[in-house]
This record gives sequence, C-alpha cells and structure tokens, in this order.
Amino acid sequence: MTEEFDVVGPEAIRAGRATDAYFDRTVETLEHAGKNPRVVAEVTADQFPTGEFEVLAGVKDAATLLAGHDLDVDAVREGRLFDGGPVMRIEGDYLDFCRLETALLGFLSHPTGVATAALEARLAAPDSTVMSFGSRHVHPSIGAMIERSALIGGLDGVSNVAAGEMIGREASGTMPHALMLCFGRGNQEDAWRAFDEAVDESVPRVALADTYSDEADEALRAAEAVDDLDSVRIDTTSSRRGDFRHIIREVRWTLDAAGHEDVGVFASGGLGREELRHLRDVADGFGVGSHVSNADPVDFALDIVEIDGEAVSKRGKLPGRKEVYRTPDGGHHVALTDGEAPEEGEALLEPLLRDGEVVREFDIDEAADRAREDAELVGFRQGDDE
Repeated sequence: MTEEFDVVGPEAIRAGRATDAYFDRTVETLEHAGKNPRVVAEVTADQFPTGEFEVLAGVKDAATLLAGHDLDVDAVREGRLFDGGPVMRIEGDYLDFCRLETALLGFLSHPTGVATAALEARLAAPDSTVMSFGSRHVHPSIGAMIERSALIGGLDGVSNVAAGEMIGREASGTMPHALMLCFGRGNQEDAWRAFDEAVDESVPRVALADTYSDEADEALRAAEAVDDLDSVRIDTTSSRRGDFRHIIREVRWTLDAAGHEDVGVFASGGLGREELRHLRDVADGFGVGSHVSNADPVDFALDIVEIDGEAVSKRGKLPGRKEVYRTPDGGHHVALTDGEAPEEGEALLEPLLRDGEVVREFDIDEAADRAREDAELVGFRQGDDE
C-alpha cells in the first residue's frame, strides 16, 4: 500500500483547517454567544523599531489565502525592508478570518526569514553570481517558497526544478559528485566529456573538480578536456578543506598559468555570508544552501487593535490602527493612522485586498530591486563589513 506524504494540502489551508485548535474553540464560542465583531487586526514582529531590518516576503501567498473573504487588507510590499510596526493590517468581521491566522503567519514568517538571509548573502558578495542551492535542506513541499524568497532577497538563480516551474524560473545546475563517481576513479575526463556531449547547449559547462584528486589538478584536467568550459566548481568537504581561500587561489593560479583565464571558479558547500565576504575576491560565483533555506522564521504575531471602532489591545501590545513610514534618510517610523506623519514620510502599507479581491500584482524581479534599493537606503547589515 502506497502511503500519502505528510503534507497539508492547499484545500485544507484555504478552508482554515490548517489552524491551531484554539481558533476552532474560538469560533464555536463566538457563534454560541452570537458575537462577530468588526475588527482591525495587525501583523507585527516588533512593536517599535529596533534597528534590525528584515525583508518582507510571503505576501503573495498571504493574499491568496485571504482572497474571497469579505476583508480589506493593506500590506507592505514584498521586498520592502521593515523594522517594527505592522507589515499587514486586516479589517473585517472577525469570524471571516479567525481560523486563517495560523496559516497567514506561516506564509509570512518563514519566507521573510529566508529572504532576509538571501539579502545578507547577496550583499556579502555583491559582484558575484550567487545561486540558491538550499531546497534539499527543507521539506520538499515548501521548495517553491524557498526559491521564490531567495530570489526576492536578490539571489541570481535557483536549483529546484519543480519550484522553478511554479515560479516561472528555469532551474540551474550541472553535475553532482554522484555523476563523477559513476564513471570511476581516473575516468574524470570521461565524465566531463559525456556531460558536455549529453546536455543541452544552453546549460553552462561547469565541471565539478574535487572528486578524487587535488582540486587544482582536476580543474586543469577539466579545462583541457572540455572545449569552452565555463567554470569549475569546488565543493570540497569541510573535513578535507583546510584553507578554502588558499585552495581557490591555487585553482585560479593553475588555470591562469595554463592559459585558461576565461574559466571561472565557482565555490559551494556550507557557505554563509561570512564565507562569501572572505572569498568574494577569489571566486567568481557561489552556491548558498542552508544559510538561506534554514534561516530562522521571523516571529510575527497577529493582534486585534480595534473592535467596532474602539482602539483595544492585549497587555504589552499597542492599541489602535497604525501606519508605518519610510523617511528619505532611511528611517522607519510607526504612528497611529490618525496621528502625525513624519515629514516627507512615505506610507508603506498599501492596498492588498478590497472587499476580498486582490488588488495588487506580484513580480519577483520588482521585489528583488526593491530589496536592494531599500537595503542601501537603510544601511542593511552595513556594520557587518567593518
């Protein structure tokens, strides 16, 4: 008997069954009491700015979840950097979205963490090609979320085939060590040439060059075996790596000395922003995995801040509907909607749904541009390079 995967499907999510049990109890209680107040609820990570900016992602899925419910929703745009205050404001009858809270927060929390980590990697090596290689570290059902969020954070490409199809991007990738091993020790040239002969000409010729012998030796052999080789990839296991920077420099030197200056060097294997900063002047590109895919989700919460026109809140939260602003100097400000806006402040909460209809389009490239521009404006992780 073939078992189903342990995956909560789209139908259950849309129906509000992907919820915490206490929301079912809440619905039962309110319906029993004949109560269904008109509320304003806000999604926030921090009440006030802390100086730690993050990249908002997941808004497209959040909009899909809320669509069809009689709600008005405003949200910060994907790719925007935020620091305190609401990233989303929902207005409607509470029972219309009560059971959706759990899924809504999940749609925002995890993607935002991934996009933020991707932006860290992007800015750690701003002039290099940086690819997302991390979907193998997470449950396959969220592969598309990982890849989309990585692109919003500014990475140049993705590796997951099905995820790429979902988000309209062709997956990239050339060869694993398994391919090299299948040809056997001493037959590396056979593997590289077979790859060159077999795969479509649109696929870059990138040869894995650290399977059996010294990286510089295999890199040179690959360059001599394959005409028009684009680059070699160095993915040395950490236990055998030693000084990875020195290894890459030696590979580069060896290729140049043999007249292969046009062959690039691509590095992968457990790399994060610190490693990218350390290697960005000696490698042409990077594959980044767990640093992005395993990023901690951002701890968003949804709180009611107004009931039937009256400002309310639980203890420790701020009552009343709010607005967030970006000022020309990169400042992030939180204020009541009927309060005074900062001079030249740009309101960041924009219409997402009106009467349950999505009124916004979602473009990954525009979101990535927004993240890069915002990062420069607010000085995102600027002190990390000191």
